[in-house]
Amino acid sequence: MAGSKERERRRARDRYERQREVQLARRRKLRQRFGIGLAVVCVLGLIGGLTAAFAAGGTPAKPKASASASPSASASSSASATTSAAAVTEPATHCTYTTSGVAPAAKKVSLPPAAPNYKAAYTAAINTNLGPIDINLLNSKATCTVNSFVHLATAGYFNASQCHRVTTTSGLYVLQCGDPYAKATTKLTCSQAAKSPGTGGPGYEFASENLPTGASSSGSVTYKAGTVAMANSGGSSTNGSQFFLVYKNSTLGPAYTPFGTITSGLDILQKVANAGTSCTYSGAGDGAPKEKVIINSVTIKQT
Repeated sequence: MAGSKERERRRARDRYERQREVQLARRRKLRQRFGIGLAVVCVLGLIGGLTAAFAAGGTPAKPKASASASPSASASSSASATTSAAAVTEPATHCTYTTSGVAPAAKKVSLPPAAPNYKAAYTAAINTNLGPIDINLLNSKATCTVNSFVHLATAGYFNASQCHRVTTTSGLYVLQCGDPYAKATTKLTCSQAAKSPGTGGPGYEFASENLPTGASSSGSVTYKAGTVAMANSGGSSTNGSQFFLVYKNSTLGPAYTPFGTITSGLDILQKVANAGTSCTYSGAGDGAPKEKVIINSVTIKQT
């Protein structure tokens, strides 16, 4: 049984890697046709997220996250020079958000402040149609990520959207959210076209933080149940608005920024996972949730 499960995991990883290669090829074609600005649109948000995340490490690449994110630096909230996340000592006192070469925002929103409130303690309540999911935000460990999430939540960026992807097999157990293209009223079809659910971001990107260490010989780590992490499109500076919620210990590459811990509402995620998918992205156990999860709002509290 163990050997069979391991083979299935390898096959799943191979599928995600092939999917990411297809996405990258599409992005190259778009660059040639429309230029770098529109090319990023093709980096499928969540699909880019889980897929990238899975491809990049073995699980959510969408928990790859979906979104975009390359850092740039400037004293104001307008973006410029890139900064390495590894060079930042947490809690960070300055954050860089870049817009250069990034697809337009799926929903209009300003840039987060470049100077985060790094001394604050935050909690978030994702208010869904199935009940609230409460999260303790790790501001002292992923300051710029939390700064972005708090900014987007306060601006109502996540309001009236739905979580567009759930994975229920091959060591990856997550629900992915954070893309306004997945409107609350939209019937998810698992389309991978531009501007379809899973392809959207906030119009800026930023670098990863707080990445797990101690990867196994296979290059993977365990994202524990209750972890909230950023989805990305395969690069350490491609974080945007998409994130994923881990409802069961998951094996991934250490490429996704953990920025929160679920304190209540894990049962909601498990209920959604148990309901399965209504369509699939890359095979059974990876698709749009059959049990619709609508984010009515995200409430931030500073404690």
